[in-house]
Amino acid sequence: MNVEHLFFDANVLVYAHDSTEGDKHDRAKALVARCWASDKPPKISIQVLQETHVALVRKGLDVASSAEVVRNYLIWDIVENRESIFRDALTLQTDFQLSFWDASILAAAIAGGAEELWSEDFQHGRVYRGIRVVNPFAELPP
Repeated sequence: MNVEHLFFDANVLVYAHDSTEGDKHDRAKALVARCWASDKPPKISIQVLQETHVALVRKGLDVASSAEVVRNYLIWDIVENRESIFRDALTLQTDFQLSFWDASILAAAIAGGAEELWSEDFQHGRVYRGIRVVNPFAELPP
C-alpha cells in the first residue's frame, strides 16, 4: 500500500479512535497504524481534522484529549483550505450532486494529488476526476 497517494476522510480517523465502533474501530485503527509506519504520510485536510475533533468530542472524548489526537495528524501531508479549493468544491457539488462538505473533501483530495479517497460517505469504487473512492468498511458485516 503506497499511502502517500491516499486521502483520509474524517470518518476513518474517528473510527480509529472510537473503541465503541467494534469492527470499524479495529479496521480503521489497523489502517491508520499502517500509515504511521510508512515513510511518506497520507494526505489530509484541515477540514477533516476539524470534523474529526468535533466528532470525537461529541462522542465523549474531552476537548484536550481530542485536540491532542488531531494535533498528532498535523505531521501528515496537510492540504490547507484555500480559495481555489473552495471554488472547486462549489463546482464539484453541482457536477456530482454532493453535499458541500463532501465536495470540499473531494476538492482537497484533488488539490493534494491523491489517487484514493478513503471514506464511507462516498460511493465505494466510484471515480471522481481520477480519484477512486475506497470504503475500507465495505466488506464488514452490517
